[in-house]
Amino acid sequence: MTRRSCPCGLPQPYEACCGRYHSGSAAAPTAEALMRSRYCAFVKGDADYLLRTWHPRTRPGTLELDPGMRWTGLEILGTGDGSAFHSAGTVEFRASYRGGSLHERSRFERVDGAWVYVDGDYLP
Repeated sequence: MTRRSCPCGLPQPYEACCGRYHSGSAAAPTAEALMRSRYCAFVKGDADYLLRTWHPRTRPGTLELDPGMRWTGLEILGTGDGSAFHSAGTVEFRASYRGGSLHERSRFERVDGAWVYVDGDYLP
């Protein structure tokens, strides 16, 4: 039996990639890793993880995901800072779904040492 690669687009199996962040056994080490894990949480319908990794300043009170949404791929277009040596970073990405795609530049910051999503700008 072959294991499928993680929905975030990296070749590792889900459990060894974003699954460990979703379960809480590891924290995303970079803004890009958090971005990938958040995309994967949308694919998996894991609203709790999305809320947990959202900056307290911008986090919504609740998050309802559309169960009919089918995400089909993630392409990282660029990153700015966001490594272990930074306190903030950006990730520009295109997330495809059945019927279209979303192009965004997301902002991330560290809160108590952990990367969290702040907000993003939709791009044409």
